[in-house]
Order: sequence, then structure tokens, then C-alpha cells
Amino acid sequence: MSESSAAAVTSAAGAGGWRRATGIAGAAIGVVAAGAAATVAIERMTVGRNIRRKARLALDAVGPYGTLRGTPGTAYADDGTELYYEVDDIDPEAAADLGPRRRRLFGRKAPAPVTVVFSHGYCLSQDSWHFQRAALRGVVRTVHWDQRSHGRSGRGVDQLEDTVPLTIDQLGRDLKAVLDAAVPEGPIVLVGHSMGGMTVMALAAQYPELIRERVVATAFVGTSSGRLGEVNFGLPVAGVNAVRRVLPGVLKALGQRAELVEKGRRATADLFAGIIKRYSFAGRDIDPAVARFAERMIESTPIDVVAEFYPAFTDHDKTEALPLFAGMPVLVLAGLQDLVTPSEHSEAIAGLLPEAELVLVPDAGHLVMLEHPEVVTDRLADLLTRAGAVPAGTTVGTYGSTSSTAQPG
Repeated sequence: MSESSAAAVTSAAGAGGWRRATGIAGAAIGVVAAGAAATVAIERMTVGRNIRRKARLALDAVGPYGTLRGTPGTAYADDGTELYYEVDDIDPEAAADLGPRRRRLFGRKAPAPVTVVFSHGYCLSQDSWHFQRAALRGVVRTVHWDQRSHGRSGRGVDQLEDTVPLTIDQLGRDLKAVLDAAVPEGPIVLVGHSMGGMTVMALAAQYPELIRERVVATAFVGTSSGRLGEVNFGLPVAGVNAVRRVLPGVLKALGQRAELVEKGRRATADLFAGIIKRYSFAGRDIDPAVARFAERMIESTPIDVVAEFYPAFTDHDKTEALPLFAGMPVLVLAGLQDLVTPSEHSEAIAGLLPEAELVLVPDAGHLVMLEHPEVVTDRLADLLTRAGAVPAGTTVGTYGSTSSTAQPG
């Protein structure tokens, strides 16, 4: 956005225009696309607001998603930011009592001493891996962490106190701090979704020796190694060009009016929920509790955090780091209808890692691990088998399915 455009936005705020404008803008922030707004608004007009509010409260009360907790820990980034993580250790007693499905999946009670580290995406939290965490719980050691300014981690110190721009390289260093604290020794499997996959690439670019010496397998889920500035988010050319032109300045301006914008997001919660669904899932019959779970994670990300992270994606380019993952088992997985990090970006990653397994999941959007968890869990189990973390992996089948039509890809 030009200085004159930013000034116009600020002027509108002073005239009371902020209260009118930030509701819709704030609702759309976190999923970069306003193209669905009209359709969503028409759809929502047929159901009373009070009924929708009661439905959300009911789903929040009964939904089990995001309730898994492990042993908590704190790592400290190089700027002092507190990074929250949880460890799920191997449970000998639980492993001895594995049900038939778990025994078919993992083959034996005592897996190899490998730690699987999960990194989540933009505007999400470690809970976004709920289904995969449930499947692996007690069978292999796992670490789930919240990226800076997300979930239970602290606000980025450099960003909050010194207004240092957020970079993907910083996230790579954050992951290194978590590994130093939670996995000081032993082999590692890295799993990253969206921004989490970019974080893994940034780790590799800055610590290639760690990748060579300790990482035994990697999974890139719905992510990109670069060229995110070319993504059209399912919008027509004119629309996406307009979004690219004004969004950075609008985000910056909204981030400076965080309290007002948050009120706008709450006021337009129904529209916000529809846009999240549009850009998170592809199937029409997604479990409403899962859709609400995703909505809750995204809407809990403060608008100023959304604003400070967004510019980093345009600058992200870690293509040169990908060859560091050659020679190890690699899974590259994406939803075919992902509008945020299109599957072509996953194909590009796999093109640079010809020995990687490429899985494109039909009828799946950006949050493929929530929309078709059985497919993602199955392929992760196979990756862990190939890495020697668990033996004799087999297909998970319909474990964790959230819709009636989900099929393994």
C-alpha cells in the first residue's frame, strides 16, 4: 500500500470509518481471501444468529479436538522469546495394552528411540495435529510446539519490543532452540505443515549439519519452498492483484488498531467462520466440530500477529535447502484443492527430491491433516516405518475420519 493509501485508511479511522470497515476486514484476516464473502453471507442469512451462536457454544463444549496434553516444557529463542512445547513419551504400559488397530499399525510394542517433532502452520497451534498425535500417542516419542506468538508460546520479543520484522529464518532458529531443549540427543523425524514446513526448511538452511547428522526422515504437508507471491487464492486475476496491492498496508494499519479489529472479528464471527471453512477444507461434509475447532484456532491468533507474520511469506525462498533432505525418507503431501499453498508447490518440492513420496489427496484443502486425518496418519506411519522409527507399518484405514467420503489417496 502506498503512503497516500495508508493515510486514507488512517483518516477513515479518525472519521469513524474504522468501526464500519474493520469488521469485514478483520473477519477475513488470517485467510487471505475475501472472494467468498458474498456467498458466505447469503448462506448464513438463512439461519438465525442466536442459533448459530448456541451451536458454536455446544460444539466448543463437546468437541474433543485439541484436548490432548503432554509433559510441558519451555525453550528460549535467541531473542528471549518463550517457546512452549509438550512431549509425549513412549508409555510401556500403554504400549503393552495396544488395541488390535495399534498393533496392526506399528507391529510391535517397543519402537526405535526416535523423536517425531511436529511444527504447525500460520494462525494455528500444536493442536492442529490432534489426530496424528492421538494415533502416535505412547507408541513413539513426539514433540509438539507452538510457534512464537501462537498458541501457548510468548509473543516474539524482537517483534514486540524492537519492531524487528519477523522472518522464516527466525522460525528456523526457534525450532533449533526447541530441539536443543526437548531433543538434545537421538534421531529426529521432522514434520511440518504450511508455515511449519517452511520452518523446517529454514532450520536446514541454517543448520545443515543437524540435518545430516540427526534427521532420519521428514514430512512436508501442504507447504511451499517459495514463490508464494504468485498464489491467487482461488480469486480472479483482477481480484488477486488488488489483494496483493493493498493487503500489506491494510494488515499493517489493522495491526495498529488491534483492539478495535478484534471487536470487529467477533461481531462478524459467522462470516469469518465461512471464510475459514472455504480456505481450510474442500469437502462439503466436514464434521462441524472439526470446522469449529479450526475456526477457534485461527480466530485466537491476534490481528497484530497476523499482520507481522504475513510479509515473511512473500520473502520466503528455501529451494536451495531442499537437497539437504535427499537420501532420507521424505513424505510430501498436499490437498489437491488447497487454495493457500496449492498442490503445485508440493509437486515442486518433490521434483527436487525425486526419491520422496508424493501424495496428493483428492477432495482436500489446506488443513488436510484435519480434513482427512486417516490419510495423513497412514502416510506418516509408513514414513516412520521407512525411517526405522516403528516397524511393519500398515494402512490406518478410516481411523480418525471426519467425513463420510474421505478416501485414502
